[in-house]
Amino acid sequence: MVVLDRNKKIDILFINEGTYPMVRGGVADWISQLILGNPDINFGVIFIGSSEDDYEGIRYDLPENLVFLDINYLFEEANLPKSKELQGSDEVYKLKHFLSVKKNIPEELKTLQFYTEKVTLEKFLYGRKTWYFLEDIYLENNLELPFIEFFWTVRNLFLPLWKVASIAEDFVRRKKSLRLIHSPSTGYAGFMSSLLKKELNVPFLLTEHGIYVKERKIDILNSDIFRSKDIFSTNPFGIDPLKVLWINFFINLGKISYGCADKITSLYEDARKVQISLGAPSEKTEVIPNGIKIEKFNVVLKMASPKPVVALIGRVVPIKDVKTFIKAVKLLNTKIDVKGWVVGPTDEDPEYYQECLNLVEILGLEGNLEFLGFQNVVDVLKEVGVSTLTSISEGMPLVVLESLAGGIPFVATDVGACRQLIYGGLDEEDVKLGKAGIVVPVASPFETARAYERLLTDRAFWTNCSRVGRKRVEYYYSFDKFLLNYKRLYSSLMGTEWQEYPLN
Repeated sequence: MVVLDRNKKIDILFINEGTYPMVRGGVADWISQLILGNPDINFGVIFIGSSEDDYEGIRYDLPENLVFLDINYLFEEANLPKSKELQGSDEVYKLKHFLSVKKNIPEELKTLQFYTEKVTLEKFLYGRKTWYFLEDIYLENNLELPFIEFFWTVRNLFLPLWKVASIAEDFVRRKKSLRLIHSPSTGYAGFMSSLLKKELNVPFLLTEHGIYVKERKIDILNSDIFRSKDIFSTNPFGIDPLKVLWINFFINLGKISYGCADKITSLYEDARKVQISLGAPSEKTEVIPNGIKIEKFNVVLKMASPKPVVALIGRVVPIKDVKTFIKAVKLLNTKIDVKGWVVGPTDEDPEYYQECLNLVEILGLEGNLEFLGFQNVVDVLKEVGVSTLTSISEGMPLVVLESLAGGIPFVATDVGACRQLIYGGLDEEDVKLGKAGIVVPVASPFETARAYERLLTDRAFWTNCSRVGRKRVEYYYSFDKFLLNYKRLYSSLMGTEWQEYPLN
């Protein structure tokens, strides 16, 4: 549904999956910074979410240079066509390519016409050929769960492709002037970007913060919605064959995005290497680190001290592994009296949030651990001695840069760019600066608690980490440098001459 149209040309169209403007923090803040930092560029946004009930509405003030906003949800049953008996299309068998990493994706699966003409949504949903197609997949993979469960599971896996195609087709019909597509992920957003790139013949810029395929793989492997239990499986990792099909599906969505994109950016070198291993052509890839407005955190720097508060600033979702943080706070309080704060939205996964509350109660931490919800990060950092993330996957978290800019040492798991941010790694001089905190293994509450204890009790170490963190952000991660990198890239892809635009 289009909720904003200022009837102006669109220079850059963001296609966002589950982020700006319906979710705050992380990638959404990054998108907001790019829009606000480029007031001379008109932006459009197509938002793709799961279902309307999962969001609380628009969470950002919409700037004047955001000239188009279309909000859509992938899983709305009411929008499906009425059932009817159809023969379907043999073309549906080409969808098998999505479920195998050994096959190349045919070019026609990357076109809008495949989903709007060759295999329409009605043909996919109600065609006999679709039934036979799903039967073949079921038998080829020797699945043990009942066929009817498999049928609905795989049908729903493919269904969003038609929803995405429908949203893309609606945008094409509007005949909007467009110069560049920018997607902050692969997945469904990257797939839609690929369809529009081919349909409209405009450049496509792909940016990944975390690696989408890796994060979906974690979600799928941790999911309990797959009930197939093959005790005689020859898979050395014991992965449910149905989960393998789901993982392959998202790997192939990524390959489509990588193949269609004109330029692929990541936040750090290791992420670029992972992109290449997943199918990104190396010549298209480039690293552009995040940056922040350092002066915003000067007020924190003036007040920084090892206060007995450790704050995890992030969403309360499984990938952030908030439970490890809770356990670490419990262990820490056997040595010193410390408060633990979880600062971030709790509504994204209510079941997980309740599990965290239950764990706090079981461990008797009601007086030492609080969930504060979304807060202004500057206000939070004024009151803490150590910031932390216990995530099992990250990209280049802005909260690490924000904490270091305020002189607050950081404890993070060894994921994404966290080691680079805390220990240095962009070049030799960066490494020589020293440590801005401590990096710990994933899911290690004992080592995490020891890291908190050292920073809160060793004043000299805390002070040095504080100094190093601020210097590292000043030298390598300024907002101006970040913004200039994207201004140059935007100008290059849009075919305009880059100039030194004033920074805001």
